[in-house]
Amino acid sequence: MVGTSPSDSSSRSGSARQNKSQKWQVSPSDVAYHFGTSGLSVAVATAVTHPLDVLKVRLQMQLVGQRGQLTGMGQVFIQVVKNEGPRSLYLGMMPALTRSLLYGGLRLGLYEPSKYVCGQAFGSSNIFVKIASGAFSGAIATAMTNPAEVIKVRLQMNSGLTKAGPVGEMRNIVSEEGVKALWKGVGPATARAAALTASQLATYDESKQILRRLTPLEEGLNLHLSSSIVAGIVSTLMTAPVDMIKTRLMLQRESETVGRYKNGFHCAYQVIRTESFRALYKGGFAIFARIGPQTTITFVLCEKLREVTGLKAL
Repeated sequence: MVGTSPSDSSSRSGSARQNKSQKWQVSPSDVAYHFGTSGLSVAVATAVTHPLDVLKVRLQMQLVGQRGQLTGMGQVFIQVVKNEGPRSLYLGMMPALTRSLLYGGLRLGLYEPSKYVCGQAFGSSNIFVKIASGAFSGAIATAMTNPAEVIKVRLQMNSGLTKAGPVGEMRNIVSEEGVKALWKGVGPATARAAALTASQLATYDESKQILRRLTPLEEGLNLHLSSSIVAGIVSTLMTAPVDMIKTRLMLQRESETVGRYKNGFHCAYQVIRTESFRALYKGGFAIFARIGPQTTITFVLCEKLREVTGLKAL
């Protein structure tokens, strides 16, 4: 057996500590690329799917406090274009893009660092760690960008507000309802973002691993496309009811005919009591039609941008 001197042992332990600490060392350009690629990919996906988001909001605000036959997405599309013009499908685009850059950058950007920290703390990167990391990053991102979301849905619901623009609408909200109104619906919005990011990123991450293990697929477009489709389906099922509640709370002024919603739970109770349980899935098809393509575009584009900038795949 070959003996080892204390100096050799000390050298190796010092080298191990150095290698471990190097995992945390990132350059400012890496940080910029990491968050920039995330924000840009979400912004592009948002721009492509924005008309579906407008239709989703209109569908969710149907028959508030009433039971009855709901209008389908196709008919709502025709009504909006006929009565308000094609440009109305892009109502709230500026706050949507602004939010996407910030929210998307944080939501996707915080996932990898959160997963790494959890992995170091618990010694594992299993599905539960991925869900927790996604929920944390989504919740933080939406809590910080909620005002942009409130302004966006107000503009999407009322074409007459477009003359004032996002800045003008923000001033109106603050002067008429107070600064706190910019955080209306922040509870359900945070819950939705946590559920969306947890289901979306964890499913995408786990799907990639499973597909690589069980199929001939390797890192590349086909793997990214397949995994993102699975993630889009799962995230839609998880978030549709919370998304509807969030929209109702943010558009509280338009819901005053049925009284004020006290919080997300009260809103859900009122919707189920006065409109039926199925009402929680109002706009559900529009949500899937939007989240499906948005998830695919986001992940495929983000993976490509990360490849171009020299970052490792998600």
